Amino acid sequence: MKLMLHVSPGIVRYPLIASVILETSALVNIERASIDAVSGEIVLEVPAEKCNEVKEAFERRGVRVVPLEIPVVRDENECVHCGACVSICPTGTFHFDDWLVVADSGKCIQCGACVMGCPQRALKLVLK
Repeated sequence: MKLMLHVSPGIVRYPLIASVILETSALVNIERASIDAVSGEIVLEVPAEKCNEVKEAFERRGVRVVPLEIPVVRDENECVHCGACVSICPTGTFHFDDWLVVADSGKCIQCGACVMGCPQRALKLVLK
C-alpha cells in the first residue's frame, strides 16, 4: 500500500520516518520525496498489514497522510493508446496489453511524468 505524506513547516526537521519505523517495526520504502527547509511530500510503500498502524503513527506526529489507492486517472474518451505514458513512466505503471494501454496503479508514485508527457492530456493525478 502506498501512502503520501504531507509534512508541514515546524515538523519537517524531525526524523519522522525513522521514529515511525522504530515505533511500528514496519519496513517502509521511500519511493519519492520532495523535501525542503519548510515542507515536504513523500510517497512511501508500506506493507498492507502495517498500513493503518503506520498511518496513525504519522498522524500523531502532525503529518497529513493520504492513501494512494487510485493515484492516476485516465480519461478514456481522450486516451488514444499512443503509449507516451508507457515510455515515460519511471515505475512501469503503464504497459500495453493487446495494443491497449493499461495501468497498474499500485506501481504509481505520483511523480506526474505521465501527466506531463501525455499529448492528449488524458491523465490526471488524484490529489487530496
